[in-house]
Amino acid sequence: QVQLVESGGGSVQPGGSLRLSCAASGSIFRVNAMAWYRRAPGKERELVAAITRSGSSNYADSVKGRFTISRDNAKNTVYLQMNSLKPDDTAVYYCNAEVGTPRWNDYWGQGTQVTVSS
Repeated sequence: QVQLVESGGGSVQPGGSLRLSCAASGSIFRVNAMAWYRRAPGKERELVAAITRSGSSNYADSVKGRFTISRDNAKNTVYLQMNSLKPDDTAVYYCNAEVGTPRWNDYWGQGTQVTVSS
């Protein structure tokens, strides 16, 4: 059984920063790609940022230059540093990971709320 546990969400004023963490645990052989998605009220889920095991990353245009994704392979953990937050960033953020046990499956975290409001 594999679990992804997110932390670091909360409420912040526009222009503020938050750092999300997501740790994978369980019977893990290897973790490949990891990513952050978000779902804002009334909108579809969207990819925010993704990172390969070797560290290559890509971002949604709306967060480029403000968000940074990183990972610690030894800890099976992915991070999302969010700076210059805007009200439009308000959403539930979900962690996603491709995990080998060694059978490969896609796993999701439970979600963490990020609210940007003055």
